[in-house]
Amino acid sequence: MRRIEIERGQSLDARDVQRSGGIDAEVLGVAQRIIDDVRARGDAALRDFTRQFDKADIDLIRVPEEDIDAAVRLVGDEFNEAIIQAAAAIEDFHRRQVPQSWFVTHEGGVMLGQKVTPLQRVGIYVPGGRACYPSSVLMNAIPATVAGVEEIAMVVPPDADGQVNPFTLAACAEAGVTEVYRVGGAQAIAALAYGTESIPRVDKITGPGNAYVTAAKKLVMGEVGIDMLAGPSEVLILADETAEPAFVAIDLMAQAEHDPRAATYLVTTDPDLPDAVEEALEVLLADAPRAEIVRRSLTDNGIVVVCRDLDAALDAANLVAPEHLEVMMSEPFELLGSIRNAGAIFLGPWTPESVGDYVAGPNHVLPTGGTARFSSPLSVDDFVKKSSVLSYSFEALEADGRAVMAIAAAEGLDAHAQAVGLRLSLAMAELEEPEFGEEDE
Repeated sequence: MRRIEIERGQSLDARDVQRSGGIDAEVLGVAQRIIDDVRARGDAALRDFTRQFDKADIDLIRVPEEDIDAAVRLVGDEFNEAIIQAAAAIEDFHRRQVPQSWFVTHEGGVMLGQKVTPLQRVGIYVPGGRACYPSSVLMNAIPATVAGVEEIAMVVPPDADGQVNPFTLAACAEAGVTEVYRVGGAQAIAALAYGTESIPRVDKITGPGNAYVTAAKKLVMGEVGIDMLAGPSEVLILADETAEPAFVAIDLMAQAEHDPRAATYLVTTDPDLPDAVEEALEVLLADAPRAEIVRRSLTDNGIVVVCRDLDAALDAANLVAPEHLEVMMSEPFELLGSIRNAGAIFLGPWTPESVGDYVAGPNHVLPTGGTARFSSPLSVDDFVKKSSVLSYSFEALEADGRAVMAIAAAEGLDAHAQAVGLRLSLAMAELEEPEFGEEDE
């Protein structure tokens, strides 16, 4: 891991922690060609791309319900119980996020409000093929279910036999997924966005994938909604002399094992901690099944920042704006107010990022690449839309009309002004007309 020393009174330079960022133009080009082909040929293109990229022949694109039922029986009680536990915690957390419609009345006959409506149909992308991610099923589908989404279509790459991992399918049964399709990659995003013979189009797509999936989401954004453009996963551990080196080391490894491109940061006020962590890493890596991936990640994308004071360490953490931020310091809760930029914050030595990935309840679909400066975790809000509601009485329009017409005139929008003026003039004319029989009197 690359080491940076920050002296007292200095700050971390943003250039020292700059991510590669962006989507490669070549990847975007490939994704666009795949999208165009799926739009033109539908299911036939999905089968061809699945054969090309996943080495699998798929006749039936949609996974039958009986396969999902069989998967629940196949995975065993221990896994099913763990999924039920995780699903309950995720549902409980996300139910606290549900937004409510609201309405307010003002004197003079004005009613204003906001109507919250669930999206009707969403698509969730879950990585698959050689690996399985049942936790991603839960984290994407449960907030949608809680929001009231009626149709949740999941796409997932099949294995070489054309099958979906049974652990992934078992999670679908618990999470409220209504349809499962054995197709992945940019072609799956295209199918969700535009529809094919087997896959009806959706209103929004959520869930992380590889670079081609991310590129495809970028390209279809606007045709459908998306959650975010996810980059490589990342963790920043903020630690002092009270941190246990082995805990720091294993948590860095837990992030690094995702991908050689995963980013790991250790920001510490203890100059002796980095060496202790390096020693712990060597011990832990000796028996690690994914040691090669971890070593590449730590070597290529690992940074240690040694700060002379706490303020500099906090500034460094906020500058990185990590996806996951672990605080292993003597008084972690006292620092919470100083943390501005993080997707998820894990306080104390007994809160590894792993609990957030699986069973704690908060969502693990988080902003990456520094976008925690302005973005939030996936939530129920991602699966609803909000409509403004307005109702004016004549008296209210009369009271506000002069201001409306003045602003419209300043903008040169005559019809906007007349939309108010015409109503007021006609209403006034009707009020001034004598009632039947008045003239004779």
